[in-house]
Amino acid sequence: MNPFSKLYYYKPCNDDANPPLHIEADLCIYGGTPAGIAAAVQASRMGLKAVIAEFSQHLGGMTASGLGRTDVGDAVAIGGISSEFYRTLGQYYQSNEPDGRAWAFEPHVAERIYTEWLEQAAVPIYYEQHLECVEMQSGRIRSITMENGNRFTAAMFIDASYEGDLLARAGVSYHVGRESNTVYREILNGIHFGHPKHNFMAWVDPFVVEGKMDSGLLPGVTDAAPGVQGQGDESVQAYNFRICLSSSKDHQLPFPEPPNYDRDEFALLARYIRNGVWDALKLNKMMPNFKSDLNNWGGVSTDYIGRNYAWPEASYSRREQLFQEHVHYNMGMLYFLANDDSIPAAVREEVREWGLPADEFQATGGWPHQLYIREARRMIADVVMTEHHCRHYRVEEDSIGLAAYTMDSHNCRRLVLDGRCINEGNVEISPKGPYPISYRAIIPKGDECTNLLVPVCLSSSHIAYGSIRMEPVFMILGQSAATAAALALQHQCALQDLDYRLLRKQLLLDGQILEVNQ
Repeated sequence: MNPFSKLYYYKPCNDDANPPLHIEADLCIYGGTPAGIAAAVQASRMGLKAVIAEFSQHLGGMTASGLGRTDVGDAVAIGGISSEFYRTLGQYYQSNEPDGRAWAFEPHVAERIYTEWLEQAAVPIYYEQHLECVEMQSGRIRSITMENGNRFTAAMFIDASYEGDLLARAGVSYHVGRESNTVYREILNGIHFGHPKHNFMAWVDPFVVEGKMDSGLLPGVTDAAPGVQGQGDESVQAYNFRICLSSSKDHQLPFPEPPNYDRDEFALLARYIRNGVWDALKLNKMMPNFKSDLNNWGGVSTDYIGRNYAWPEASYSRREQLFQEHVHYNMGMLYFLANDDSIPAAVREEVREWGLPADEFQATGGWPHQLYIREARRMIADVVMTEHHCRHYRVEEDSIGLAAYTMDSHNCRRLVLDGRCINEGNVEISPKGPYPISYRAIIPKGDECTNLLVPVCLSSSHIAYGSIRMEPVFMILGQSAATAAALALQHQCALQDLDYRLLRKQLLLDGQILEVNQ
């Protein structure tokens, strides 16, 4: 069987043989991402009956799907269950780090740890659960129903998905795209030119026939109006796959030719290389056992710029189309670089030193199953995390964890300016140290929903989300979300009415780091 036939985001449910289930729990977590897993473990520790409804066939989100070189920011900011995860990895790999944690790891090891944790916590996982509708009653989620008819009823819910599908169907306010700088008085939001990294380091003509505008644009280039610095738009920073590569000839699969492969799709990359720049695989960071975590680098690489705007609010079937387009582009790029005669022989030889790992993602031929949804919906709550928080200009007093990574947006558009290609949207600015994330940024406004927590698609501006959106932080926020859910149930109050002093006390007891100098 072709392993890539199993590589999909969504297939409609055709399971007519099994009657729908009614699952009851104290806490229902939609999404088996690292945030969802940390939430489930914490809920179990606090005596709650928790359940995970996971959209896909796998646990662990990006952490178990190729993102094996952790985006840490500052390790001192990582506490609680998040720190436990990296310490468990450290034990597995016999880390030499002073704190015993490991920050580079193989995908299958991450998934195994997560699976074992949930088994120990006795948290059931229901896979391929595609949310269809949400039943609301008096400002609370009463139940959620899947396309297969399964119904989950709980007192508390956590939306731990990368897209925020549950919060949207519950009627909670959110935003998609880049806000204008004027919305929150920021300086790094909206359209952003001028950042040299991940842009073109040589002049590249964007036209099919160089110098002839009427010949049309090369694939991947748009003639959209450039707009002005700081202007808001509906663009979403680019997605890609964090592709796990192997340099071990004993555990390596050659890059496959994707179905319906079209070499012309990579004409821009070939032209860029001919013009003197070969850096498309430069961000290839080593992991254990001769494996690496390939990410985007430079003017033309794995980011499929401009092809993901519809994803956040698209139907599942439309997302499946976009998923396959990203597979086709990323897989095709590697095959093109390794095999096409237009690529210099030295480059082809360098690329062929790598292949897909035969001992990872075996059901899908070594290809990761999770598309890197860097950003989708972002909730709008009473507190919106912004650049002001990242820069320490504003500090909230209801911290539930710290973020520390660079304010990081990948490119959003590839444009024609003055007859050449320009990427737009990349930002990489340090926040200069860890900063607290507000509890009010993971709960909706009180008049919208009183029993939902959102640790992934939390309330944040585009540029602040670029700093917060790291997997260790999602685990931190997932744990804090479950803690708040348990305490709200104990005290029989809405999440918005929970006494922060109670939450803070419990978070500290459980090892969360809430302040920079804790």
